[in-house]
Amino acid sequence: MNTAKTKTTVRTKVSAISESHSRTLLKTRDLIDVADEPEVRGGTNEGFAPTEMAVAAFLACTNVIGHKVAHMHNIDIQSMEIDADAEFNRLGVTLQEEVDVPFPEIALTIRLTTSSSDEELEALKRDLPRFCPVGKVFEQSGTNVITNWVVSRV
Repeated sequence: MNTAKTKTTVRTKVSAISESHSRTLLKTRDLIDVADEPEVRGGTNEGFAPTEMAVAAFLACTNVIGHKVAHMHNIDIQSMEIDADAEFNRLGVTLQEEVDVPFPEIALTIRLTTSSSDEELEALKRDLPRFCPVGKVFEQSGTNVITNWVVSRV
């Protein structure tokens, strides 16, 4: 019997073209996106700033992994909304001094509508930070990640 192995490591390839001092055209797979700075910082405000993209990636990862973990534990998710309030130390990006932990704290608020019990949700609350790779990058860099759950029942 021949069993196929699942790949455990893959490569992610992203390309960037500097369109100006603040605007970056990003390409991955067959997708194109833009990173840009707000006008107040000399940009054209046509995309998320790179630091905003990092926080947005954390929210997107929380969504994807949250749903995977919920599925694994048979937890019902009717809806989920996630907000981040990220403290960002700008001394590094303004070239004033090197900053070891640019995001000292990120507070996530996860609003979940579910029919699952509080006991069932404990598995989601435990496993989500264990498996979200973007969250792990923040936590292992020294960011204090605080997660607030707001649960509504259906």
